[in-house]
Amino acid sequence: MTQKDDALEYHRSAPPGKIEIATTKSTTTQRDLSLAYSPGVAWPCGEIEENPDDAYTYTARGNLVGVVSNGTAVLGLGDIGAAASKPVMEGKGVLFKRFADIDVFDVELDLEEPDAFVEAVAAMEPTFGGINLEDIAAPDCFTIEKRLRDRMNIPVFHDDQHGTAIISGAALLNAIELLGKDLADLEVTFAGAGAAAIATARFYVSLGVSRENVTMVDVDGILTTARAEAGDLDPYSREFARDVPDGDLADAMIGADVFVGLSVGGIVDKVMVRSMADDPILFAMANPDPEIGYEEAKAAREDDVIVATGRSDFPNQVNNVLGFPFIFRGALDARASKINEEMKIAAARALADLARQDVPDAVRKAYGDQPLQFGPEYVIPKPVDPRVLFEVVPAVAKAAIDSGVARREIDLETYREELEARLGKEREMMQVILNKAKRDPKRIALAEGTDEKMVRAAYRLEEEGIAEPVLIGDTDKIERVATDLGLEFSPEVVEPAGEDHETYVDHLHRARRRKGITRSEAEDLLVDSNYYASVMVDRGDADGMLTGLTDHYPSALQAPLQLIGTADDADYAAGVYMLAFRNRVVFLADATVNQDPDEAVLAEVTKQAAKLARRFNVEPRAALLSYSDFGSVDNEGTRKPRRAARTLRDDPAVDFPVDGEMQADTAVVEELLTDTYEFSELDEPANVLVLPNLEAGNITYKLLQRLGGAETIGPMLVGMDEPVHVLQRDDEVQDIVNLAAVATVDAQEEP
Repeated sequence: MTQKDDALEYHRSAPPGKIEIATTKSTTTQRDLSLAYSPGVAWPCGEIEENPDDAYTYTARGNLVGVVSNGTAVLGLGDIGAAASKPVMEGKGVLFKRFADIDVFDVELDLEEPDAFVEAVAAMEPTFGGINLEDIAAPDCFTIEKRLRDRMNIPVFHDDQHGTAIISGAALLNAIELLGKDLADLEVTFAGAGAAAIATARFYVSLGVSRENVTMVDVDGILTTARAEAGDLDPYSREFARDVPDGDLADAMIGADVFVGLSVGGIVDKVMVRSMADDPILFAMANPDPEIGYEEAKAAREDDVIVATGRSDFPNQVNNVLGFPFIFRGALDARASKINEEMKIAAARALADLARQDVPDAVRKAYGDQPLQFGPEYVIPKPVDPRVLFEVVPAVAKAAIDSGVARREIDLETYREELEARLGKEREMMQVILNKAKRDPKRIALAEGTDEKMVRAAYRLEEEGIAEPVLIGDTDKIERVATDLGLEFSPEVVEPAGEDHETYVDHLHRARRRKGITRSEAEDLLVDSNYYASVMVDRGDADGMLTGLTDHYPSALQAPLQLIGTADDADYAAGVYMLAFRNRVVFLADATVNQDPDEAVLAEVTKQAAKLARRFNVEPRAALLSYSDFGSVDNEGTRKPRRAARTLRDDPAVDFPVDGEMQADTAVVEELLTDTYEFSELDEPANVLVLPNLEAGNITYKLLQRLGGAETIGPMLVGMDEPVHVLQRDDEVQDIVNLAAVATVDAQEEP
């Protein structure tokens, strides 16, 4: 099958196209329908009639963008007409939804005359929260956008103009940072004088590039004042005409610091690159073939050359998806009347800043585990980086507020939590813990401190103020890893053979001598950073610890259990997963520690899991699960959870509803609880699920994760005397950061 066949089948398969309408409210009963339409719909209509802004309260307008085109300049296909442009506009809608959770109606207008197009779009203002103009030929696109911006009271944005400008602007900021150049001194040459080139040149001037240093070249040569006076240039390209001799692109590139290609492929060669100034910057963004290939451009010079293209198979892809979804997200949430220059600059600077941060493992994996870190081959974040949402969007919203175009106040402190929720329920829940941790960071010992992931996690923890990380391991090796990763921080490192070694040996020996450990054996054990971190916590030299990244779970748990042990009110530890679905969160235990618990263990695990749920601001409702409902099967296996539930209900210290034994669907389906088993202690579905044994717990969480689409956090170890969490061997940096935050909150709550 060719790529063409593959693409046609992708779009043709049922249902045709790429988007559909989905309801956001229940429509299953007669009551639902009477509220959704007649007669209930009349009341919000009346409210909006009295106050038009209530459309943002009672309808989806505030999250709805119109992607509008007349099909006169579609990708590299040219003027193919409105109908033929529809697959592209649907695709744009997919990107809005995928990256920023924005809903889209695509609107294809068979109107090439600007006046008619403007009138049609302006008339749709009551429908939308914003308008994204798309694939409209120059110079009409300039006229259309300006007139609509002036006329409409919602954001209007032509991505073909401004998207490339913003993304390449971010790359430019980072490139000059690496090369030690100054914006005001840059000589910039543009290949192309269309909408994207003119908008990009204007944006670079907004960033600080001198307009007098911009040279623009079209198919007929350099844009000169002589050509402008002769009437050879339209009003928009005339803006960048220079009083210089006529010439071609090769002439314009001599001595240039920056080349910006927004034209056609293959028009730049190595000789032209060699003619540029020292340490040049080349943004060859023609698609699918750049003006000069990435490798060819790099090979043309022996000094530093920073190259970006529009392609994903080379470093530094200038991809507009890094811009428009997030700019609109911030504009919609701030209910901005327009997208102004301040908001665009804020987006570019936020993107530039993000490229300088440590890159998440999920992003690295998406790009074949490339060693992505700030440098000449990484000056722009990758499009799949989820952090763009909560780094760029708040910057855009703040700029809207500061520049006076916002019509809605946003609490920027809590706004990030709202944005995290758009990436998934687990992100929203984890943000609760991260925020708690930042209020009072604690010292968390990271065993296996020489591991690259641990070093990167320590950097994140320190940079974001989540915890005070202490890396256990060899100082030279840890510092070497940090340097190789380009992480500018000086982590606190403790070496097992350091100055406290003898004191720690004595502590371990005293703690375990009646378990057969000699002082010599204690000294040998302390070479293991896992034992060393456990002693640190047991002595109070650290508030909590993480381990297990390079060891099997039972082995990693051994040292903390021996030295730290369980809490005074607990005889058993347990592993709890938080499983997040679209509209609910459940805590599942025990999935890592207790193989065949009796009723006492089940009762204690339930209490500890409920306590953990409250740390996430979730009020627990516990169900002890089995294959039996309230005695429908009676044997020793079903009696254990039944007796455990009874024990918990009889305990005056248990202040949450608990019931069992019950089947899994009974525990989580409201209709079963309220109709079939109305006598249950639970009047809402359970959110703490306690499994009868380790086998069931492990199987359940993995099935829910893989087939049920649950996002997971954990396992979180509960029941320990001090905060200890054991990682899994394939955990990513974000998992380490999350569990360090949980350990910090655990430590905050220690008496």
